[in-house]
Amino acid sequence: MDMNQNSPEVITAIQAVIQASALCEKIRRDLAGGEFLLKSDGSPVTIADYGSQAIVCKFIRERFPNDIIVAEEDSRELRRPDRSRILNQVTDYVNAFVPVSSQEEVCSWIDLSSQSVSDRFWALDPIDGTKGFLRGDQYAIALALIEKGMVRLGILACPNLHTDVHRPFGEKGCLFLALKGKGSFQMDRMGADKRLIFVSKVRSPSEAIITESVETDHADRLTHQRLAQKLNISKPSIRMDSQAKYGIVARGEAVLYLRVPSPAEPGYKENIWDHAAGSIIAEEAGGRVTDVMGRPLDFSSGIRMEKNHGILVSNGILHEVVQNALEV
Repeated sequence: MDMNQNSPEVITAIQAVIQASALCEKIRRDLAGGEFLLKSDGSPVTIADYGSQAIVCKFIRERFPNDIIVAEEDSRELRRPDRSRILNQVTDYVNAFVPVSSQEEVCSWIDLSSQSVSDRFWALDPIDGTKGFLRGDQYAIALALIEKGMVRLGILACPNLHTDVHRPFGEKGCLFLALKGKGSFQMDRMGADKRLIFVSKVRSPSEAIITESVETDHADRLTHQRLAQKLNISKPSIRMDSQAKYGIVARGEAVLYLRVPSPAEPGYKENIWDHAAGSIIAEEAGGRVTDVMGRPLDFSSGIRMEKNHGILVSNGILHEVVQNALEV
């Protein structure tokens, strides 16, 4: 299906992430991030994660009742008797943005998430970069529409990201939007001031800037450093949480986003909601996105990207140079 910026999918997605973004920022202002719970994998989840997912899932399901939503969270922890105070907080914050009839309704919105993909589905990370959110750094609400394994629509709300590449300490709050075959756009936090964005035209690896995760356990930082030395990249890397890294590559602020898997976790695989939205935003801005072996990212086989190994995002010009350097 050919979509444009007036398609109901695009309008609904923008409305949903704007509301979710506003909820997250309100929680951060009120509670400085608030409490968090630890999931079974040891990763944190906050009331903002739950509230964001509830809002986005509600918007999508009301407009597209037959669509599958694959999202990161579920309400199991919230439903425990000893979590009642946290569930109250989630409900109150969601109710500040959309009408809520009960705590059970909020949990039902959160639990609209499916555990399997289909020919057409939405991939949602309600807060990508929860640790960044808790620290007061970068995070993103990431939403993508995937049809037959191809990302057709991607949107990132980055509430704490500076809007102007040349003014890193200036105004904050960006939306990134991309449609297959229609380009990538940056907007302000309310979806206005839309402009096309493009990747950097840097042709020499020595002039490249790498962006990578803040968290050392997310990638093999030593391999990243060796690659930089091999390619004479001397500029300091931009360490950033969340898919905001895709956004800064798409708008030319960074040239490469590198995520070589850590040898400490040899079986680690990425989740689709961590890359679907960002990948189309970088590609439609003129970049290239593969795994570190040069294979296209596979969003069709399940929640985990079992066929891929790591992530390599570039301005396209330097992709093969970097990939070859990683293979040596």
